[in-house]
Amino acid sequence: MSTVDQNTRRRRGTGLIALDADRAFDGYTLFAPLTGTGEVYLIDLHGTVVHRWKMPHRPGRHARILPNGNLAYNGTLPDQPTLFAMWDKYRGGSMAEVTPDGEIVREHIDPMQHHDAHHLGDGGVIYAALEPLRGAEAAAVRGGVPGSEADGTVWADTVKQVDAAGNLVWSWRVADHLDRDEYALHEAYSREHWPLINSVRPLADGNILASLRSVSAVVVISRETGEILWRTEPGVVSQQHCPTELADGNILIFDNGVFRPHRDVPFSRVIEVERSSGKVVWEYHDPSREAFFAPFMGAAQRLPNGNTLVTDSPGGRIFEVTAEGYLCWEYVVPYFGGYREAEVGRLFPAEGNALFRAYRYSAAELPWLGVGV
Repeated sequence: MSTVDQNTRRRRGTGLIALDADRAFDGYTLFAPLTGTGEVYLIDLHGTVVHRWKMPHRPGRHARILPNGNLAYNGTLPDQPTLFAMWDKYRGGSMAEVTPDGEIVREHIDPMQHHDAHHLGDGGVIYAALEPLRGAEAAAVRGGVPGSEADGTVWADTVKQVDAAGNLVWSWRVADHLDRDEYALHEAYSREHWPLINSVRPLADGNILASLRSVSAVVVISRETGEILWRTEPGVVSQQHCPTELADGNILIFDNGVFRPHRDVPFSRVIEVERSSGKVVWEYHDPSREAFFAPFMGAAQRLPNGNTLVTDSPGGRIFEVTAEGYLCWEYVVPYFGGYREAEVGRLFPAEGNALFRAYRYSAAELPWLGVGV
């Protein structure tokens, strides 16, 4: 007698799901399964693995290819204290640059790093980290579930930038620059982490683009003064991830849709926001809105041909859509596993195939591919 696989995601099918080779951007997709032990995969359009890395730590969220062809990998440091229950799920700590054949050429360590560490390509890194707020400083943080601090502590975000030698060259504290009332936690959020920066990267003008998930805001931070120069209007995004600047200055955002105002059915979408007006000028959602909903994590990358690569992170699903919203490529990560940290395992007991972000690269960006590696 055969048995039925009780893992819903695996049962629905994995690997290559759909391909329209005439419409998809020809290239290679990079991803790192979050429940793996440090594996990073590069696949072609047919889902065939063409290269892989084996890193010493599981992903501290994601990996990407640098302009010099090396791998930027953010890993989870082992044996670190559990600051609060979710900390072990999204912390990192190891920010490494790795050659195609797996040699670590540099590594920056910060046990307080979490979510995003954006490697700048010159050996430097800009990343999100934590610091504790206690007493009156913690009480000043607005919103959230009353009494849900981590043993009385609100862990607040900082942004740090280090050079290739690991020297701190710039930093920013939310405690110094965010208005507590304007950037209050959503009422359903725990007060253990404020405002939960899940993405940080420099803009073309040198200022900093950041995503503040638990207050539903994408902001631009002045590198010179630390002030907030721009933010998405309230209600435009809901618990979003992965804002990126496009060539015309617009901002591409993965809008998760948790607690979306004036909507009784949650759904996720990818939007393009015009900086000057704050208006949504392009949007993708599934034709059946409810069929695409990622309550946490997620990413989007605008490709050179105008298509958009979307990472539906919790389900391990990566897909590509044209500007008209036509889905031309879809792949589901076939690598399943469980979180090894006890706190995370209790929160997420089922085997998963989640990833944080995926990236597509052309062959020209991978000149080493197939050359003795």
